[in-house]
Amino acid sequence: MSFYQDFHDKQAIEAWHQIPREPYRTFDLKRLSPTLGAEVRGLDLSQPLSDEQFAEVRRAIGENLVLAFRGQKLDLESHKRFAGRFGTLHRHLLAKSRVVAGGTDDPEVLAWRTGPQSRYTAGDAWHHDVSCDAHPIWGSFLHVTRLPESGGGDTAFVNLVLAYESLSEPFKRFLDGLTAIHDGSTAWTAGYGAQPEPGKTFPQSEHPVVATHPFTGRKFLFVNEAFTSHIVQLARHESQAVLQTLYRHIERNLAFQVRVHWEPGTLLFWDNWATVHHAVWDYFPEERWGERVSVSLGHGPKA
Repeated sequence: MSFYQDFHDKQAIEAWHQIPREPYRTFDLKRLSPTLGAEVRGLDLSQPLSDEQFAEVRRAIGENLVLAFRGQKLDLESHKRFAGRFGTLHRHLLAKSRVVAGGTDDPEVLAWRTGPQSRYTAGDAWHHDVSCDAHPIWGSFLHVTRLPESGGGDTAFVNLVLAYESLSEPFKRFLDGLTAIHDGSTAWTAGYGAQPEPGKTFPQSEHPVVATHPFTGRKFLFVNEAFTSHIVQLARHESQAVLQTLYRHIERNLAFQVRVHWEPGTLLFWDNWATVHHAVWDYFPEERWGERVSVSLGHGPKA
């Protein structure tokens, strides 16, 4: 095994660098890494965005996939208003079982508090948010309202466009046209010990293994170890071999990843289709509280 970067990885990174990037007029943007993520300053998200600001944020998320808005003073109303410009607000099945800071019970806000008594923290595995839904959320908007005193609790992301593009051409041709089952019980029951309401089951949906982004036209991998159970067209042992290969491929290449450090007043917006993310739980027994609002486009990823 070579310790040097694979030829296909280099080709994918070079192509990513060639994506046209025009300057922004309405805010300052600084890329967090050459391949993924950017920091945005100069926007006040507590106020409605102008049409020009909205168009530039839409362009920025397409080019960078992860945006960290710094210096924000947000309440839930402004948090939801900003997210709602990008799609239909999502209602998470587990939202009502979580505590929302301030005592409200809003089904459009998924909130949690991780502390010294927690057995797990939300998102402590590489995953897409709620990929088991028939129409998985496209955009996630996370506001962490209490940070660990140690400064831990980063969120890591992987660029799944680069993960796909760095595969060999024969493997890409093999994957194109395959579909996989994403099962809510795989993540929520096996991972969190959550149970559906009596008489109901957690959602289960079939999505393409390789999807095409509706905004950019770029292909990306759409599988994740938290929710994806198997590839429909393959025997179970074949499916496991292919999925494990893809999971290790997604995890292994640090050049496709970015780790976002939280600071007070940050809102994190990411493309939930073209990335997977992982909440880093390195701060136990300290506390970390957060609120997430998400949006759907009314359809799922398409091949």
